[in-house]
Amino acid sequence: MASSTESNTKPIRLADIAKAAGVSHGTASNVFSRPEIVREEVRERVKAAAEAMGYAGPDPKGRLLRAGKVNAIGVATTEPLSYFFDDPFARAMMAGISEACDATGAGIALVSAGNQEKLAWNIQSALVDGFILFCIEGGSRLVELTRERKLPFVALELGFHDETISAIGVDNVAGARLAAHHLAELGHRRFAVLALPFADDSTGLVSPSQVRAAVYTGTRDRLVGYFEAFSRYGVDTAGIPVYETENDEASTTAGLETIFASTEPPTAILAMSDRIAMVAIEWLAARGIAVPGDVSVVGFDGVPDAALCDPPLTTVAQPIAEIGRRAARTILDFDGTVRRETLGVELVVRASSGPPPKTA
Repeated sequence: MASSTESNTKPIRLADIAKAAGVSHGTASNVFSRPEIVREEVRERVKAAAEAMGYAGPDPKGRLLRAGKVNAIGVATTEPLSYFFDDPFARAMMAGISEACDATGAGIALVSAGNQEKLAWNIQSALVDGFILFCIEGGSRLVELTRERKLPFVALELGFHDETISAIGVDNVAGARLAAHHLAELGHRRFAVLALPFADDSTGLVSPSQVRAAVYTGTRDRLVGYFEAFSRYGVDTAGIPVYETENDEASTTAGLETIFASTEPPTAILAMSDRIAMVAIEWLAARGIAVPGDVSVVGFDGVPDAALCDPPLTTVAQPIAEIGRRAARTILDFDGTVRRETLGVELVVRASSGPPPKTA
């Protein structure tokens, strides 16, 4: 015989509410899931019984799982959760993802973690229909964990080539060529590159062997594009310093300090993200180095913030919001097909680039 303690702690089920209200299990279920088809008098009776017994309603997770669709997308990164709000590229991408989800009534779950163990748990426990992956750092691990979940996913800014993975990105080589060609045509011949990560947990000046061994081929492709354009102008690319950052203020500042310690500092900086470029402009301004009078700066992304910095940033603009919309639709309309899309970019010339100083 069950003790009074056991009976008191026994969870209240929907069947208990139906019995107490004197209705069928199906009618009680409809009160919580489709109340419009139940008479008001019956609805009130079932709700009164539920309140008296402390029953809050059916577990929504169970109902969603039985339906086989959650109607929500997980957006995942190995970066801290603050990345979605602090990084201008991430904010612009989320605007596109949100627009597509709003159009269908789908929800969004942000998935992030400060360490690998928590990331694995967050990926495995997320109640979503599929994932959009921000593959910036830790991309290979992110893909591995998502594959284990056996849900559809699409990668953004994919850092390595894998034809079995759905991915949406841009032509990084062509975009970088545009930026380098623009600066070379202005007359610049002394350059420096502030790069995105070539590999995980790595910063500093980069050697050719590190470039060849890059985990993130998107970063390598941008450097290839820069150097291809420069070679047409007779620039010795072996003499161009390439500093690998973590796409944040601290590592970008360290890179600038290294680059400008040279006896022949650059007259033009190619930044592989607008975030890096905007940090560079602030750093130069704080030291009385005029942009573009002394040093020109060109970014890559086309985030909205780039038009608002002082001076407004010349950049290679990618269709960030459209990438987000397409990524969301890839998950929402998933049909089992691997989709790989490469979108075009354009050079947006603003006030951060100009001819080199006459003394250069």
